[in-house]
Amino acid sequence: MTAEDERLTQSQRRQQNWHRWGPYLSERQWGTVREDYSEGGDATWSYFPHDHARSRAYRWGEDGLLGVCDRQCRLCFSVGLWNGRDPILKERLFGVTGPEGNHGEDVKECYYYLDSTPTHSYMKALYKYPQSRFPYEELVDVSRARSRMDDEYELTDTAAFADSRYFDVVAEYAKNDPNDLLIRLTITNRGPQAAVLHALPQLFFRNTWTWQCTDEGCTTRPSMRLSGNVVQTNHESLDRFWFACDAMDDSGDWVWLFTDNETNKVRHPNLPSESEFYKDGLNDFVVLGDTKAVNPEQRGTKVGAYGLLMLPAGGSREIRLRLAHVDSPIIKDTAGGDAKSFSSVAFGDSFDACFQQRIDEADEFYASRIPASLSDDRNRIMRQSYAGLLWTKQFYHYVVNTWLDGDPNGVKATELRKLGRNSDWRHLFNRDVISMPDKWEYPWYAAWDLAFHMVPMAHLDTHFAKEQMILFLREWYMHPSGQIPAYEWQLGDVNPPVHAWGVWQVYKASGPPQKRDKEFLARAFQKLLINFTWWVNRKDPRGKNIFAGGFLGLDNIGVFDRSKPLPQGHLEQADGTAWMAFYCGTMLRMAIELAEDEIAYGDMASKFFEHYVAIAEAMNSMDGSGLWDNDDGFYYDHLYVDGKSIPIRVRSLVGLLPLLTGVILEEPIIEKLPGFKRRMNWFLRNRSDLSQHMTYMEREDANLGKPCNRLLAIPSGDRFRHLISVMLDENEFLSPFGIRSLSAAHRDQPFVFDFGGQHHEVRYLPGESDSGMFGGNSNWRGPIWFPTNFLLIQALKRYYVFYGDDFKVECPTGSGVMMTLMEVARELERRLISIFEVDKDGARPSHGKVSQYADDPAWKDLVLFYEYFHADEGTGLGASHQTGWTALIATILRSHGAVAR
Repeated sequence: MTAEDERLTQSQRRQQNWHRWGPYLSERQWGTVREDYSEGGDATWSYFPHDHARSRAYRWGEDGLLGVCDRQCRLCFSVGLWNGRDPILKERLFGVTGPEGNHGEDVKECYYYLDSTPTHSYMKALYKYPQSRFPYEELVDVSRARSRMDDEYELTDTAAFADSRYFDVVAEYAKNDPNDLLIRLTITNRGPQAAVLHALPQLFFRNTWTWQCTDEGCTTRPSMRLSGNVVQTNHESLDRFWFACDAMDDSGDWVWLFTDNETNKVRHPNLPSESEFYKDGLNDFVVLGDTKAVNPEQRGTKVGAYGLLMLPAGGSREIRLRLAHVDSPIIKDTAGGDAKSFSSVAFGDSFDACFQQRIDEADEFYASRIPASLSDDRNRIMRQSYAGLLWTKQFYHYVVNTWLDGDPNGVKATELRKLGRNSDWRHLFNRDVISMPDKWEYPWYAAWDLAFHMVPMAHLDTHFAKEQMILFLREWYMHPSGQIPAYEWQLGDVNPPVHAWGVWQVYKASGPPQKRDKEFLARAFQKLLINFTWWVNRKDPRGKNIFAGGFLGLDNIGVFDRSKPLPQGHLEQADGTAWMAFYCGTMLRMAIELAEDEIAYGDMASKFFEHYVAIAEAMNSMDGSGLWDNDDGFYYDHLYVDGKSIPIRVRSLVGLLPLLTGVILEEPIIEKLPGFKRRMNWFLRNRSDLSQHMTYMEREDANLGKPCNRLLAIPSGDRFRHLISVMLDENEFLSPFGIRSLSAAHRDQPFVFDFGGQHHEVRYLPGESDSGMFGGNSNWRGPIWFPTNFLLIQALKRYYVFYGDDFKVECPTGSGVMMTLMEVARELERRLISIFEVDKDGARPSHGKVSQYADDPAWKDLVLFYEYFHADEGTGLGASHQTGWTALIATILRSHGAVAR
């Protein structure tokens, strides 16, 4: 067991709170639904813009640059910088809003997550800060001027990094113990000439007092004060911590600046504030030279260590800081509880020794998780994807009841607001550390994203993965109706029902067979029954096992905006129905697993077996051929209007998702469940026509002469072969980088449909979206998406378990190359991996045409994990730090490395 594994065990057993401090600080709290107190609660981007963030206290969270906080976001640390030219301090990441960007909101900064252990005993991240004036206005103006047909305008497109005139700012964190946090900032001048940087690392309390609220987490005002050269903090639930900086000495070159984390009443006169020193006091002192903006009494709720760095070309400077609880050995024993002694002993030889030990332990931990057979480049990709996954944990706070009704000392709520956004989710109380899709672009959870996050997470921290999956099924998250909350923009939106699949993946990672955590599985199963029932009761319009659901996470994939009602009729969705069969199959496997120890689950296994068959039969045969089109050999959504079912012939992932529905029933397990086996065999005897509409096959053990495996799947055998052929056709779905979300056949043959007096068209778009449908900031009409590719690869591997080496298909279609389904799966994995690998020209396809990543040693080893990828070129698109679900590349690399080894 590695040292990090020991910490994980101590944390899980509540022996040591190693998870107390972590990267839980958001990268964008402004422009969120939670901070929107407009009358209708629907002015998210304009009510609290970036321009307010420096001077206005947040109600529900905090943000910062390369920052950390405790797991309740009471006390936060982040980096502050000023290059002497910007109009404001660089305290948080900048980006364009949804209305400003030509493809929606987008961060316009260059930052990278380089390392983290699961307990955050060691963390490392990098920010690149231009020495010239940051082009705030240029980024907004050019983005506004560009059309949806144009590329996004990025910071690397400006002159911000010309001649390498920028600073590399590396933030590292190491825990000496759970309440003793060591911080090391290394700032390097990458430019050709000497340059000055104003450094201002900051410590601040989240404002939980001004609002006079009574919810859990609301507190009286905490305090910070200076004693010698040590900042002493006190908080009613966090207790007392001391904060020191090694740059502080008697020379006076560095000073402590104090203010309060309170709204500036001059800039925002109609908002509550309880101090004469404001959140932007540090900004005004440094940038404007306003010495009255900080508290001369050297106390408050926000403090910065301020100094100037003169760095020669290529030169570096290290700033060391330490935050420790008063009972930590470094204070209580080594410093004898004396502040002056603490400031002198905090940065001795033990400081660097602790960092080196934690770095060595991080290397040891990942050596146990990353296959040794991987190349150095693949190892780097895998480690940085894990780092991104761990860095995108965030403290998330949202109490809908309080948010709608307002605080005693807050913006007064109108009756209209009380009936507005999310008003039917008043039970929801979120105050947890949650895995986010991307802490800038999506600094709020998304239910179906989370299930994918937990697949790679379970390999690092299985306990955290289990806790996350259970959390969304708890009473203060799940709606009383059984719906799982989608995301803060609209909690009642419908995401694909993949939570059960996520639970099953985490369960399988919890140990070897027969030693897995069945208590976790049983807890989740009981709540998932409620959610499954919600789906059946709410999303089957005709009550015939053909499901709808709306956009189902695939934003603009359809000819209509599937999140909005149609002028007449309703959609019967191939993906909605396939997802429900997939859900059913997962619940069937869970029930069988649980029935090994508790026979009562055998009845649930029978229920899900028969429900699965009912969905498969409906999808393949209702109204004749169900959602299958015999002429095209593909599954389509159908528009059901005036008693007629009209196929919407868009060749998209919607029609491939039935491939996910394969379920293998292992005979040795079924033999242990006589009740389930009897009911299944009776059902099969009375349904001799079953194989006409779906796959039901038995594979015999040649030695025993009886079944060893049974296969259930929505597509029949012939339809399965045909769908695979279409999926592996390079003129349709198979791209050099994975499976496209829309067939390339629609490049020259767009699908056109006139309905309700409107003209609709779907065309293959391998890159960004050309429409504003569902916000316009993502595109499912062509690009490569990791979650669906991962599920398709998993499905192929399941089919291979049943069919074995005898079943082969042409890959690519028309190539004459025959592969087993396992070989096809591995070929798809190889294509996905190639998105991030250095090619023959030294470039990574994911970085597109940004030359620095190929040519500059300070950039070439940095990897970004985007939301989705250009289907023809591999360029990263959408959110740039979506690890998040693109961390699935780590699971894919692990699979590849295990086979190679």
